[in-house]
Amino acid sequence: MILRSSAPSPFGRKVKIAAKILGVYDLLTVEMSNTNDPADTLRQQNPLGKIPILILDDGRKIFDSRVICEYLDAQADGVSLHPTESDARWEALTLQALGDGIVDASILQVYEARMRPEDKRHDDWLSYQSDKVKRSLDHLSANAPSLEGDLTIGHVAIACALGYLDLRFDGKWRETYPTLVSWLDAFRARVPAFDETKFEG
Repeated sequence: MILRSSAPSPFGRKVKIAAKILGVYDLLTVEMSNTNDPADTLRQQNPLGKIPILILDDGRKIFDSRVICEYLDAQADGVSLHPTESDARWEALTLQALGDGIVDASILQVYEARMRPEDKRHDDWLSYQSDKVKRSLDHLSANAPSLEGDLTIGHVAIACALGYLDLRFDGKWRETYPTLVSWLDAFRARVPAFDETKFEG
């Protein structure tokens, strides 16, 4: 299988970490992509032009990261990041939605600064997105997900969100949320794949 992604992509990182936890990473060939390049074939592989994309051996394409992670989960034997028991499943998926939402709001801030000239940036829009991140971190700090027992896709998504804030926002969140710093340290110690998939740049 081919995983189309890019080294700094937090959603691609989520897939890679999930694959490593599930023991199926060796089934993947990671192929770098450039979402800004109109000639990159990813726009034919996913009409949204977004990564990650998983290309199966029979040529089928699967996206986005949530769907890819569930697919990889189904290929694994004896390990799962998606609980089947009702309450645990909804908790894991909701936690994943929160992590992915932090990343979405953060990416919009990055794009606003990167794509618009400074005199055309919308401060209200940036504040709207940064407030989403702050509220989410406040919630997580007060309700840090337990790392006892089995890991879920929710844990992976939250770790990738915090990793993205380290990458693109200089880790400023660490000054305000020591509980989450400790949580991420504990996750890193349990999941070597987090450091193995870190992008420096």
